[in-house]
Amino acid sequence: MSLNTINILKNKINYKNIKFLYKKDSIITFLNPFSYLFFRKNTKLFQNFDLILIDGISLVVLCKIITSKVIRYSFDMTSIAPIVFNYCISNKKNIYFIGSREKTINNFIGVIEEGFPGLDIVGFRNGYFKNNSERESVIKQISQVNPDMIIVGMGTPYQEEFLIDLKKVGWQGTGYTCGGFIHQTALGLIYYPYFINKFNLRWLYRIYKEPQLLKRYLFYYPLSFFLLTYDVLVNALKK
Repeated sequence: MSLNTINILKNKINYKNIKFLYKKDSIITFLNPFSYLFFRKNTKLFQNFDLILIDGISLVVLCKIITSKVIRYSFDMTSIAPIVFNYCISNKKNIYFIGSREKTINNFIGVIEEGFPGLDIVGFRNGYFKNNSERESVIKQISQVNPDMIIVGMGTPYQEEFLIDLKKVGWQGTGYTCGGFIHQTALGLIYYPYFINKFNLRWLYRIYKEPQLLKRYLFYYPLSFFLLTYDVLVNALKK
């Protein structure tokens, strides 16, 4: 398991040249310490992605053992979200958002339209489905709309599975997973205070703002760091 995990990261880990952000017919996801636990057990799922970006300074430090190419990327306002939005505006690309609950996505769209008035949003909807039939119907509808970009915020693994299935039906745009970006930004364009972002204390601020994540940071993150270190060492020994 660990050998395959590390090899996938080496092949798909993020680049320092941001031109990859706009590559057509590609889907991009992000790994943080929490989602790494799912990733290492479901490598076949993640092999469908053209690029895996590393989200989280602590995980970046560990991944530098694998490759020096790695730097932090996240689909939020502290990283690539404004780059993607401004690219869409400058190059007349449209965009679709899906994720979170109905009220939240509505608030989010209002915030984004105010912050990026030239952004061509061709559609949006919540990330919940009554059943598989509704999910399949939404995928077909989005493929017919054929957005240049789509941002999916459903949490791992649902957002990854959604992008993969969307691509399977023939959609050929650029897709990103975005985790909690939609519900965070629904509260305002700037989620993290300046000094929190500058000193890489985003994890601490999220515990304060979203206390339900406490178990994730106190239990799952240390477990993830241990397993990634283990995977790297096993990979080195097998070589």
